[in-house]
Amino acid sequence: MSITIVDVGYALLFIFPAYCANAAPVIFGGGLPMDFGKVFWDGKPLFGKNKTFRGFLAGLAVGTFVGFVQNALFEYSVLLGFMVSLGALVGDLSESFIKRRLDIPPGSPLPIADQLDFVAGALLFSLPVSPPDSLITVLVIIVITPPIHILTNFLASRLGVKRKRSN
Repeated sequence: MSITIVDVGYALLFIFPAYCANAAPVIFGGGLPMDFGKVFWDGKPLFGKNKTFRGFLAGLAVGTFVGFVQNALFEYSVLLGFMVSLGALVGDLSESFIKRRLDIPPGSPLPIADQLDFVAGALLFSLPVSPPDSLITVLVIIVITPPIHILTNFLASRLGVKRKRSN
């Protein structure tokens, strides 16, 4: 099994709306928490104060917009752009829920999960619309996402856009 530059390009094209949806809440988030400050039966927050409606909706809008642009340039499915964006945001929320159960505070890291939670959600939500064309695509996405995520978080911190790691 050999991986070509075309495989990497297709994988990046496939997952790019999810990357953008995952990044947008860092820039546009804030406001009312999605869990309304409520706690779960274990007395811990559902998601935490960093998961807000504004961030979620901004992520969905940005990721879907990227899908529209990709549709115009590459005949990428707008519905796929919406679904991978929604999946990325739901994946991130799911990981936040788990982190709260593990007593990991909002903004504190959970290595590997922090880098792949949104990818898992995006891939899962793509299935009913247009799943990745091969296992190679999935593997490329899984392998390239952690370094991209770490690099973009580093750059966001250096630029002052992000003060803490997101959850």
